[in-house]
Amino acid sequence: MSATKHTIVMTGASRGIGRVAAEHILRRSPDAHLLVVARESPGAHASSGARLAAELATGGHTVSHIPADLGSLESVRSAAVEIRDRLDRGDLPPLCGFVGNAGMQYTNALTESPDGFEATFAVNVLANHLFVRVLQDHFAAPARIVITVSDTHFGDFKHNLGMVPGPVWNAPDVLARTGAFPAPGSTAGGRTAYSTSKLAAIYLVHEYARRLPAGVDAIAYNPGFVPGTGLARNAGPLSRFAMRRVLPVMALTPFATGRGAAGRYLADVVLGTTAAPTGSYVDRAEVARSSRESYDPRRERELRDAVERFAVARAA
Repeated sequence: MSATKHTIVMTGASRGIGRVAAEHILRRSPDAHLLVVARESPGAHASSGARLAAELATGGHTVSHIPADLGSLESVRSAAVEIRDRLDRGDLPPLCGFVGNAGMQYTNALTESPDGFEATFAVNVLANHLFVRVLQDHFAAPARIVITVSDTHFGDFKHNLGMVPGPVWNAPDVLARTGAFPAPGSTAGGRTAYSTSKLAAIYLVHEYARRLPAGVDAIAYNPGFVPGTGLARNAGPLSRFAMRRVLPVMALTPFATGRGAAGRYLADVVLGTTAAPTGSYVDRAEVARSSRESYDPRRERELRDAVERFAVARAA
């Protein structure tokens, strides 16, 4: 990462591994201007983004925020265009990083975004793509785009202990809509939507690696299973209790990653401490192979063309 003043845009910095990663980035890259994208909290005296920026800025770090609802294409585009305009005006130093860390998992596959898309797909796939597309001509090499994915995309017991069903691929026009998976009203349907969205994110990283100019790298980062994050905040009481109180014990075993370690690994990828060529899949601290299914140029092109229609053309 550049040793001169530069901007890193980050979603999902308010909690979990994103919060840890943001703190590491600021501590280890003092020239970074971290711009956090955060959803506003209705009725709060100060916006959640403003509070987050103020907390991260403690110690003299440079942090600003911009509000966005990642489930809304209009909101995402407004935020991305505002960032682009600030870069053009010179209000922000050159853009050297985008971290698409925000992710959502619902208890069903029937939740609809304001634009009529399945909500998991809207947040985990469309929001990142729209940020990348609006900002792609404003990256100053060397730059890194890092998208947080998940090893649930393998769909096997080894990678998720059978807790999350594997992805069920279909035409992008089907996947983008509610009810795309078996038992769509169930928790299993929601988890299938999640693992499928993470496979889609890897496909798009491969497309970015092909299409972005030299010096602008795209990396998929897998933190592994990280208990105790806010990912299951829409789950039922029993699942939330297990995620917060029971499963964190697994972080002491090889089957899971602690929040602190996962956040540090994410910062390593963003800052280039973990060397990884563009298009790579980084499994915690190492470049690895993602699933066999995740390498499919035909699906990658079809998905990229579809999200262009869904997000870019629609929000223009």
